[in-house]
Amino acid sequence: MTDGFNILRASYHTLGCKLNFSETSAIGMQLARRGIIRALPEETPDIVVVNTCSVTEMADKKGRSLIRRLRSRWPQATLVVTGCYAQLKPQEVASIEGVDIVLGNDEKLRIAEFLEQWETDRRSKVEVHDYLDIREFRGACERGDRTRYWLKVQDGCDYFCTYCTIPFARGRSRSGRISDLVAEAEKAAEAGGKEIVLTGVNVGCFGKDTGEDFLELLKRLDNVEGIERYRISSIEPNLLTESIVRWIADESRAFMPSFHIPLQSGSDEVLRLMNRRYRTDVFSDRISLIRSLIPDAFIGVDIIAGARGETEEEWEKSYNYAASLPISRYHVFPYSERPGTKALGIDHQVSQEEKHRRVALLTKLSDEKLRDFSRKFFGTARPVLWEHPDAEENGVMYGHTDNYLRIRANASASNFNSITPALITGFHDVETLDGTVITCSGKNDVAFRKNE
Repeated sequence: MTDGFNILRASYHTLGCKLNFSETSAIGMQLARRGIIRALPEETPDIVVVNTCSVTEMADKKGRSLIRRLRSRWPQATLVVTGCYAQLKPQEVASIEGVDIVLGNDEKLRIAEFLEQWETDRRSKVEVHDYLDIREFRGACERGDRTRYWLKVQDGCDYFCTYCTIPFARGRSRSGRISDLVAEAEKAAEAGGKEIVLTGVNVGCFGKDTGEDFLELLKRLDNVEGIERYRISSIEPNLLTESIVRWIADESRAFMPSFHIPLQSGSDEVLRLMNRRYRTDVFSDRISLIRSLIPDAFIGVDIIAGARGETEEEWEKSYNYAASLPISRYHVFPYSERPGTKALGIDHQVSQEEKHRRVALLTKLSDEKLRDFSRKFFGTARPVLWEHPDAEENGVMYGHTDNYLRIRANASASNFNSITPALITGFHDVETLDGTVITCSGKNDVAFRKNE
């Protein structure tokens, strides 16, 4: 696709989930192997790749806005749009002025083929398979510009929650093979990777199609030398089994004490209307189990405000339940109407004004939860993986503790991608804590993590 005198440059833009970021990084590596290098911020790219999200109407709007902005900035570049918005509304995306190639989720990791065809005939292309035809698992394990690696272990979803379009965007659940995923982790370790995040649409369903087991995958990955930290991006509460939690607490070498678990509503009636696979008793049981076995664990929870069917009574139940949980923070989302979903048949609708009010209350609750959780660690030392320097302040680095507290500290750039203990001294802001690097310690990451 290139020659010695014409080096092509590509610019990558990602919206949405960690899985999308993983796949964008994989696209970048794939094109790099074809001689297409990543454009620097000050350079003009020849190719622009936009990997979109479509989890809400706002995500679609952001996608359209980004596409138009990039086309206006680089009108001569070949513009490729992929991801969930492209999968669900390909003709709408193709109609945006300046879009050259539209690829569905099943095609995104074959982007090089479509670019080669474009180089030959310069004909616009829309290539999107129906979600029922998406059967192949296409793996990705890349770091991109970040410290962590994202290892895609699963894709697609069979749950069909009434408010969600993701099964239509990603297809049915499918998984990688444990042997292949372990090999990818070993490559990341050889490349100097310290932390891997396991990503997927519904990672707890790993192995349903291959006959393998999620806990076995965790155990095999735990044995990969060189990888010091693993995290699970998100896992459904009904799939986060007691055996998984106990193994992480008692036996794992490198799986960190942090969890991301979607709740979506604290009302059992709303959970039923959403077609969720659990009720609040199951969720409470999982949180209690984690807190009893791993008291320092960070627990992030997704929750939706203003879903169809969330009457004032159900909202009160949901909020009070959310307030009662001993979690670390909430990720709050306003309910968004999605075309073609069964939720549109639910009678009770919440006004936009009321959604905003509920979002504000849950966001305030989340800030309180995060402050309360963070205060517990003032004056304690935790291991920090230093991830990036402050762009505006020399000698300042940011990183995350084992239990996913974001730390800001005066530190040398040589600390990048290394794990050192830091004393947590207080709040820098709601999201970030101040810390002091401890230069001499005989303790390792696991020792700190397990409070030994």
